[in-house]
Amino acid sequence: MLPRPASAIRFRRLLLTGAQGHLGRELRPRLKAYCETLRLSDRAAMGEAGAGEEAVVADLADAGAMLALLQGVDAVVHLGGVSTEQPWAPILAGNIVGLYNLYEAARRNRVRRIVFASSNHVTGFYRQDQVVGPKDPVRPDGLYGLSKAFGENLAQLYWDRHRIETVSLRIGSAFSPPKDRRMLATWLSFDDTERLIVAALTAPVVGHSVIYGMSDNSASWWDNTAARHIGYRPQDSADAFRAEIEARQPALDADDPATLYQGGTFVRTGPFD
Repeated sequence: MLPRPASAIRFRRLLLTGAQGHLGRELRPRLKAYCETLRLSDRAAMGEAGAGEEAVVADLADAGAMLALLQGVDAVVHLGGVSTEQPWAPILAGNIVGLYNLYEAARRNRVRRIVFASSNHVTGFYRQDQVVGPKDPVRPDGLYGLSKAFGENLAQLYWDRHRIETVSLRIGSAFSPPKDRRMLATWLSFDDTERLIVAALTAPVVGHSVIYGMSDNSASWWDNTAARHIGYRPQDSADAFRAEIEARQPALDADDPATLYQGGTFVRTGPFD
């Protein structure tokens, strides 16, 4: 975890949704350093609130609960919703209806900035021999990626009509350490995740920015030039793990769609049979 000066606090109340998820649990202690009060939310119980925390169990699909959840909030880090390929019903409830409810609640409560956890799976059907950027057409690799493409469009609408700023983070593979050869290109360390989110929260002007969430990996399929205006500078790299991973995975099946496409196993996972 990164050392932080006492002057790190920037917000009176910051909301973290999806606080009980894989990334939410990692970010919970980290984000507390940047606010007086960290409001945590999830559908599941999150344990006792610590000093400077508020824990609120709420369902994204409940518009009334979202309206109450965003009262008194300065900014939102939105990790909530479905985070893997699933049947349509839970994706619709969490990632479509739920995200609309969050943005409507933000509008009505005059919240001015949201950091939205989008996904690299918005462009998962580009090949691994291509480099793509935020201005390239989306090519979702499943219903999950499709819902994140909707989320980016919703964020754009709320910027254009209501001036709610959003940084949509197309998060790569936030694990420690990287697990396989795909992650040599997609890895995002936890420390770089913190750097990225703090930059997205504190950059003076972001409008609606779409940025890939990745560390400083030598192999990369994503052009992240657009990240410069928020001041994000990754400091970690998957390269340190390359020899170990390549020894463990010396050869890949070139005919496997998971090897061909950037989305990996997501391109052949889901209720499409």
